[in-house]
Formats: sequence, structure tokens, C-alpha cells
Amino acid sequence: MNAFERALNAEGLTVSTIHGKGRALVAAKDFLPGDVLICQEPYASSPSKSSTGSSCDGCFSTTNLRKCSGCRIAWYCGSACQKSEWKLHQLECKALSSLTEDKRKMLTPTIRLMIRLVLRRKLQNDRVIPTTAADNYDLVAALVSHMSDLDEKQIVLYAQMSNLVKVVLPSLEVDLREITQNFSKLSCNAHTICDDELRPLGTGLYPVVSIINHSCIPNSVLVFEGQIALVRAVEPIHKGDEVVISYIDTAATTETRQNSLNHYFFKCSCPRCTKNPLEELKEVAILEGYGCKDQKCFGFLFYKAENKAFTCQVCCHSRDQYDINRIENEVEELSAKAASSLSTGNLSEACLLYKKVEQLEVNLFHPHSVKLLGTRETLLKVFLDLNDWRDALTCCKLTIPVYQRLYQSPHPLLGLQYYTCGKLEWLLEQTEDALKSFTKAVEILRITHGTSTPFMKELFSKLDEARAEHCYKLSAKDD
Repeated sequence: MNAFERALNAEGLTVSTIHGKGRALVAAKDFLPGDVLICQEPYASSPSKSSTGSSCDGCFSTTNLRKCSGCRIAWYCGSACQKSEWKLHQLECKALSSLTEDKRKMLTPTIRLMIRLVLRRKLQNDRVIPTTAADNYDLVAALVSHMSDLDEKQIVLYAQMSNLVKVVLPSLEVDLREITQNFSKLSCNAHTICDDELRPLGTGLYPVVSIINHSCIPNSVLVFEGQIALVRAVEPIHKGDEVVISYIDTAATTETRQNSLNHYFFKCSCPRCTKNPLEELKEVAILEGYGCKDQKCFGFLFYKAENKAFTCQVCCHSRDQYDINRIENEVEELSAKAASSLSTGNLSEACLLYKKVEQLEVNLFHPHSVKLLGTRETLLKVFLDLNDWRDALTCCKLTIPVYQRLYQSPHPLLGLQYYTCGKLEWLLEQTEDALKSFTKAVEILRITHGTSTPFMKELFSKLDEARAEHCYKLSAKDD
């Protein structure tokens, strides 16, 4: 057993080889929902918008930012983060400062991520920063690159990106072939770093987390505290079970999910992806198909070629193809106008247009349609931006049943949606409803997010406040 295996074993984990999957992370002991399986800092990371000061290079905070006075590219929220990053950024800063304006424009977050990976490796080799069993370049080297699966165009692009890294770091001996392979590794092994509400902040490479395979029915979830990646169990994991997370948004049909996984170069064979053909047809009809013309019926429709109509499999009502095509064309036209209004900041007009789109889609799609859900999620954001709490709450409540169907509980997105409902109900002085929503949010998010972060402490505080207010109103009624 090598040092890495011993380090994993101390955490109750082991690496195994599974036929058809390759390396896999397997539990060496039992874990309960909410238990942390892995806690890892990135080997290298980069903010999503490194040139606009969107987040701190040290902790990815988005407040109190100041630009590095040397390179004018890196941002920090304070001296603590700047000091913690200095050993690496000292080299990076010197390299970035010497770039021409044209070269700076080519410095994408992915290029910068690779530069930081190369520099971290150098600093570890020079023993300027320490290495550990779970933090060393050998773990990066062990990741699969899938170079043999790439087409020529992609390989050429990675080679060009590698040359730019060489231009930025002229004083280092850079192996262009290795850098090209590492760009391919980043494509299928790096993770999007998100905040507590799952909004993307940047990208990081976590070699241990990258060992974990995908499932559309995961038993664990990956979340972040700053740049620290935490993998938490969301259901009981027994000794010998494989630890799996989801690489993608699973709110989709099997075909859509498989297409989303294409750039990882594997085909998911979890139970959700290998269900019987009839169940598959039903899922497609519900998530991407049309709804019964009787809106009280939750039936799903199958197409019958002989009469050129869609027939409900519950109440047998039929819908004419021509009528469906007419509504779809109207939805497409209005959606384009709504998106244009939203992109130009005309929220009021966008709101009116998206409302019309929603009403058309209610008449067109199944109530659990992902297209209808997407429209309502956009409308919710618009209502929130307009401070229209009542319509926002109505919209948010309509998404909950769809989230419950699409996401295996406990899922962070469902917990966050309950939290949004609770905050809106609290603003509208619907105390009892807010209490219920906050309680449901806590039940889920304490498993996926833990209990110690400022985000969770704020949620607990809101729950306590709602509970106290509810008790006060009950006692006032009794008096």
C-alpha cells in the first residue's frame, strides 16, 4: 500500500478498478448522509472571469476586491488571501506583467489555470511549497487524458494553447506535449467551483475528487466552501459501495444526459439510463413531450402516425399535430423576443413576454416539462430583479413539484428552491408557510452543505426567527 492509498484508507476510502469504468473510489467503511468523504483544496484553480475582478484568487470571494498592483490581472479580497497565494503568484505575477496587451487578451481562465498548474508543480519540485500523499503532481499525471479520443481539430487547439503557456512562461522548460495532454485532462477532470447557491465562480482541478465516477443516481454530492471541495454522502453508503457523484444536471431525459456526458468519453449505465424501453418513452413524453389538452389530467402523450395526432395515455384525448405546431411556433417567436429584451436589461418587457410564453407552454407541454420549468426559472429571476415578491413566490412554488420529480432527494437544488420559497413567504409575512419551507430547506441542505458555513448559519437563523414568530402569533391567538 503506497502513501496515497494509506491516506485514503485513513479516511475510510480506497481506490479500486471496476470493469468498464477504470479507477473508482470505494467506501472502506460505512458512511451516513451528511458525512464528509473528501475534503480537498485544488491543485490549481482560476476564477471564471480573471480579467474583470469577479472573484478573489485566494478564496473566490466577490467582495472588497483589489487588483494586484504588479500584473493588474489577479484580484484579492485582502492581505490574508494575497499572502496565502504569494509564493505561487510571485512567479505568475512576473510572467503576466511582461505580456503585451494582445497576449493579455488571449489569457483565458483555462490558460491561466494551466499556468498556475505548471507553476505549482515547479514550486513543489523546488520544495518551496510542500507535497503530501494527496497533494502532488503524480496524482495529476495519473489522470486519464483521452487524447486518443480527440479529433484533430481539438488536438491542434490544445497544442496552440500549450504554445501560449510557453510564451507566458519563457524561463521554464515546458514540455509542450505534456501540457497538451494536461489541457485534455482539464477538459474531462476539472470541476466548476460554485458558491453555496451553486452559482459558478471558477474552475479547479481536484485530482482525488476526479477519481470519483459519475451516476445519474448519485449517492454523494460535490459542494464547495470557498475553493475547498467537499464530497458528502446523501444516502447511506456501506463498506464496499462505490462512491458516485453526478457530473451533469440530471434534470433531463436519458438521451440528453448521455449527450451531456459525451466530452467525458463514457456512456452512463446507471439504472436510470438502462430502464426498460416503455419507461424511457414515458420519461421522454413527460420531460420533453406535450401535455393533455385537459389540464386537470397529468397524462403523457404518444404520437399516433395513423391519425397524425398525439394521444393521452391516461384519458385518451387527442391533440392535433397542426395545433401543436402552431403553438410551438408562437412560443419560439415570443421566446426570442423575451430573451432579447432580457439581454438589453428591459426587465418589464421581458417579464410580460415570458408570462405569455409561460401561458402558451402551460397549454402545450406536460406540467413536468423541462422547457416549462426553464421558462419559470427565468421568470422567477426576472420577478426577483423587479422586487415582485408575490409573483416570484407563485412561480417558485410551481417549480417545486418538478424539482421533486427530477432530482433525487436530498438534492441541493431542491433544498435551495425551498429556501427561496421560505424567504419570499417571510417577506410577504406568510409566517407559517415560511416556517415549513425553511424546515424543508434545512432537512436537505444540512446534509448537502453541512452546518458550519455562514450560509447555513443564516438559514438556521431564519428558521429560528420564523419559528419564534409563529409561536408568538399562536400565543396571541390564544390570548
